[in-house]
Amino acid sequence: MTTTNDTGSDTNTETEIRALGARWAQAESTGDVRTLDQLSATEFRLVGPFGFVLDKAQWLDRYTSGDLVTSSLVWDEVEVRDLGAAAIAIGRQSQHATHRGRPADGQFRVTQVFVRDNGQWLLAGLHLSQATPPAPPS
Repeated sequence: MTTTNDTGSDTNTETEIRALGARWAQAESTGDVRTLDQLSATEFRLVGPFGFVLDKAQWLDRYTSGDLVTSSLVWDEVEVRDLGAAAIAIGRQSQHATHRGRPADGQFRVTQVFVRDNGQWLLAGLHLSQATPPAPPS
């Protein structure tokens, strides 16, 4: 039996989404393309903090190509909503990274969309908005 908490998600879903989110954050911080591929739906899309859109192959290629190097990523302040066949998590992403050699550090509000596929949660979408302004160029 599952119970609903005060954020509107059932506790099993919330536990599963938080665990998947922790695996996602770890995979992002280590550039683990294999795990990111396994955790994400075929139809995955990312909307970046400046409005660009990446499909799954482009999202994974950021690490495969070496364009994106993330030295740390923290996912916290997470609220999970269970919608049955889908779940939404809104949280904060704090990262230290470089993109093509330029600083890509920052804090972002991140909305993650998860879908059930054969009883397993998969990440179907990420949307990032800047929570703090970017660091000035060095």
